[in-house]
Amino acid sequence: MSHPFTFSACAEMLWREKPIEWRCAKLKDLGFQVGLWNWPAHDLNALEKSGATFSIMNGYSRGRLTDDEGAAELLRTARETALVGKRLGVARLNLHGTGLGDRGMPMQPVEVITGAMWLKARDTMCRMVEMAEQDNVIFTLENLNLLLDHPGVPFGRAEETLALVSSVNHPRLRLNLDLYHVQIGEGILIEMCNRALPWIGEIQVADVPGRMEPGTGEINYNGIAKALLAMGYSGPVALETYASGDPLQALESFRAAFTL
Repeated sequence: MSHPFTFSACAEMLWREKPIEWRCAKLKDLGFQVGLWNWPAHDLNALEKSGATFSIMNGYSRGRLTDDEGAAELLRTARETALVGKRLGVARLNLHGTGLGDRGMPMQPVEVITGAMWLKARDTMCRMVEMAEQDNVIFTLENLNLLLDHPGVPFGRAEETLALVSSVNHPRLRLNLDLYHVQIGEGILIEMCNRALPWIGEIQVADVPGRMEPGTGEINYNGIAKALLAMGYSGPVALETYASGDPLQALESFRAAFTL
C-alpha cells in the first residue's frame, strides 16, 4: 500500500470546540498539512507556533470578479493576504467568484453571467497572476455548488472555473477542484478531473450528502483515487469536511480512501 498524494485537512471543520492552533498542531502530528479559511479570524503568532505546514488559505477577504469595483477590492485584499500567506508559508491562496458571507452566501449574488462579466473576470485573473509573480505566491480558483451551499456565486461551477484558469494558463493560477461541489452541481467526477488535470493545484473532497468524510455517502473516493493515480496526479488532496463522529476516525477514513 502506498500514499501517492499529499494529504491535507481543513482545520476549521474539525474539533471545532478547540482553539485553531491546537487543531493545526494536532493535524501536523497526525501527518496532515493544514487548510484554513479566513486568516483575520485567527492569531497569526499562534498559527506560526503550531508548526503546521499550510496547504491552502483563503486568498482574499472581499471583492468579486464581475465588475470594476469588485475586481479592485479583490486585488487589494489579495495583496494584503499574500503577505500573510508568505509569513505562514501557505502553498496556495484560494479565490472565489465573489466574497462569501454568512453560511457561505455570496456577498453580491449574480443570476446571469454576461459576456462583459467573463471579460472582466479573465482580465482580473490576468492581473492576479501579475501580482502573484511579483509576490512569489500561487493563487487557486475554487469551484462551488450553486444548488445547495452557495446559490448565486458567479463563476462557481467547475466548468466556469476551468474555463477561466485554462484561458489564463499560467503556473501561478491553478484550480482548487472541490469534488464535493462538482458532485452536487455537475457530476462526472473522474471526467472533470481528467479535463482539469493540467491546471489542478489542489483537490478537495467530502462525501455527498452531508459533507462528511469518505465512506459516509455516495461517492466512491477509492475509485477516484485510482483514476487520479492512473492520470498521473500526485499532488495535494485535502479533506474539507465535518466529521460524522470522531474526527480521528474521519481522518483515517479519508487516508484509507486515498491509500493505494
